[in-house]
Amino acid sequence: MKTLSSKYGNALEIGHLIGGEEVFEGEWSERKNPADQEDLLARFPVGTKETLRKALLVAREAFAEWSRTPAPVRGQVLFNLAKILEREKPTLTRLMVREVGKTFKEAAGDVQEAIDTALFFASEGRRLYGQTVPSEMRDKELFTFRRPLGVVGMITAGNFPIAVPSWKLIPAVLAGNAVVWKPSDDSPVLSYVFAKLFEEAGLPPGVINVVFGGGKGSTGQWLVELMDEGLMNKFAFTGSTKVGRWIGEVAGRNLIRPTLELGGKNPLVVMRDADLELAVEGAWWSAFATGGQRCTSAGNILVDRPIYEEFKRRFLEKVEATAVGNPLLHEVTYGPFINERLFTRWLEHYAWGEQDGARLLFGRGRITRDNPYPRFLGDPEAGLYGWPTVWEAAPGMRQFEEEIFGPTINLVPVDGIEEAIRVANATPYGLSSAIYTNHRHWAYLFKVGIRAGMTSINNTTVGAEAHLPFGGVKASGNGARESGIWVLEEYTYWHAVNEEYSGRLQLAQMDTAYTAPKEPTPWAEVLGFTGRSPSQGGA
Repeated sequence: MKTLSSKYGNALEIGHLIGGEEVFEGEWSERKNPADQEDLLARFPVGTKETLRKALLVAREAFAEWSRTPAPVRGQVLFNLAKILEREKPTLTRLMVREVGKTFKEAAGDVQEAIDTALFFASEGRRLYGQTVPSEMRDKELFTFRRPLGVVGMITAGNFPIAVPSWKLIPAVLAGNAVVWKPSDDSPVLSYVFAKLFEEAGLPPGVINVVFGGGKGSTGQWLVELMDEGLMNKFAFTGSTKVGRWIGEVAGRNLIRPTLELGGKNPLVVMRDADLELAVEGAWWSAFATGGQRCTSAGNILVDRPIYEEFKRRFLEKVEATAVGNPLLHEVTYGPFINERLFTRWLEHYAWGEQDGARLLFGRGRITRDNPYPRFLGDPEAGLYGWPTVWEAAPGMRQFEEEIFGPTINLVPVDGIEEAIRVANATPYGLSSAIYTNHRHWAYLFKVGIRAGMTSINNTTVGAEAHLPFGGVKASGNGARESGIWVLEEYTYWHAVNEEYSGRLQLAQMDTAYTAPKEPTPWAEVLGFTGRSPSQGGA
């Protein structure tokens, strides 16, 4: 690692981390502050297929030893990590603001989620419970054990550069696996530092290996393709549904069970009895936190028709007061787009909306000096910034169905709870959902009727606690869950063991001494109940 001076602090020249060593292989790439492109954060190499192959072989060697380390000892490493992350939280927070353009508030929450996850799984090292199961044979005992899978390939996105990797890395290593991690090329410095903090916590070399690079046509694609060489036992991915489908295909032909955390078009319902002030605040945050660059961001706000106009008026007032700008220098609601690819994709939706007949209520594309946004703070030309954008849309529109991944939200009127549930389910996705209502039965109907992996009542579509399962259904994932005890299913397999103490061969189902029932007693005749009884009322 080398340091170079830059606009808001040092830039680092970093290499891949393989087996505890820094490796400089591949063409050089750069990461700049998305809020100010004059600020260089890192120069890093793009890993080749051979770099990845080397890392996977190192991980396999490390797995042999790490998997035999007692689980409570593995948990102690995570307890150490939690304390180190707490110590470094201010530094990681500021780095995240600078590297991916989050606000200080959101960046601090991102780091805190990793701390919470490390603390949760530190103690889980003493609770990797199996079961003792009674045998049908004498002098025999049955047991189940959780066993690590082996080498895990991982690809993570840059919008949650510490929290989301922690959901994967921490349970994976706690369970005894070794990892080759291809982090987002939007957050190489955070990824490098995070891996180094694992190392400081006592994780042995080679258990977590980091190889930098891009996605399609680059390191990420090559890591997926290496499943065909039999070098991985598990694959974990956070990203788009399109890429997730491809990863699922490659994993499937190799009989690998992937963890796929994919996109969302999350509905937020506001019923006629809702606390409107609370609903407006929750809908606004669900739409514009992180500039809408979350898989759990609200995509459609479905508003009960009797309150639709009043909600729209209040919501637009809230949106018009949204502050946008460089979060490193100003207190804002959201900052820049994380990268140009996401910005370009977001800009396209203005054409979709016009073609579909959606009505634009607020928003004018990219914020520039020639297209100024009244509540912008700083220099809009220094990065890629988008107007907070609000549409009126309807089911069937591309605008309504596709994930946009930017500061855009649709308002959709509905009539009553039944239509609200039907419309909420009318997208291909099923990640998060929310409803604002004080009617207990409506809340119940929504909970049981929505097709989503997560639901909030009188709360936002965004946000997750470290001990609750995270994941979706339909196009939002393959049923895998992250966080809490549920994620252990993704990084372990069940091993059934039977121990024979009898000293002889006993064959289940064949030598089992089953008990046969006796001849039945005709109780109706004994009690004289031979006729037909009249119906009796209940107690």
